[in-house]
Amino acid sequence: MKLARCSLNGGKPFWAVVDLEHDEVNPILGDFQEWAPRVAGGAGISALSLAAKPVAMADIVLLPPVDPTNRVVVAGANYLAHLQDDFGLDTPLQPFAFLKAYGALIGANDPIRYPPLTKELDHEVELVAVIGSSQIDLQNPLACVLGYTVGNDVSARDLQRSGPKGIGMDLFSAKSQDRTTGVGPWIVTKDEFPQGSPKLRLTLAVNGEVRQDGTTADMTWDVGELIAFVHARSSFACGDILFTGSPAGVGMGTGRFLSPGDVVEASIEGIGTLRNVVSEENV
Repeated sequence: MKLARCSLNGGKPFWAVVDLEHDEVNPILGDFQEWAPRVAGGAGISALSLAAKPVAMADIVLLPPVDPTNRVVVAGANYLAHLQDDFGLDTPLQPFAFLKAYGALIGANDPIRYPPLTKELDHEVELVAVIGSSQIDLQNPLACVLGYTVGNDVSARDLQRSGPKGIGMDLFSAKSQDRTTGVGPWIVTKDEFPQGSPKLRLTLAVNGEVRQDGTTADMTWDVGELIAFVHARSSFACGDILFTGSPAGVGMGTGRFLSPGDVVEASIEGIGTLRNVVSEENV
């Protein structure tokens, strides 16, 4: 089942079930926090009350599938080849995570804003887990997962390196620039995948040229381990999302950063594609 957060003619956002066969969405009645735990628990579409009339896909805008009241958690340094090839680093002894500002998020077809403070705008395709319950069982962390979506954790690498000496990376400046980070196009519920942490191919292309091509099977820490690590330090809530790291091939390693006008397509098998065009600089 595909669940999207949408708007109609710029109106109030709403959640809906996506019906690609009929090219429409069926709005869901009730708040996300009411129905998401039931879906995460395995009830499927029977947990949802749907509006009487569907809405054509052509009439909606796909929004990031996370409400503004929820957190955006990013786990990095989770693919060995990415660390070695792009950063020249070894695998850390434990997961590494931080928060991203909600204002950084854009939808599946929105433009990527080119921030005025950077000259090294980079791409990172990532599997994103959506938390569907505030009840987290550390013995079975995947039980709280509603489903998965696609993320492109766009980063300003020169700002990332600009942290004061001895203090560390400036991840706030690098990762939370307004309107840069694509998420979507929708959530695919976990029952669409085999049990356990998903093993899916993920790719990112710029102007049709593939620059990242990997599999989530290569993650150092799987989705359940990342959830347990983060939750033990700062509790997840229903609706939070978790980026899970990116494979090798980013501009930090290749020296090929994003430019205005670039068409960036981040895809994960079984989920979908983000297609975002980079805006002019200093917008």
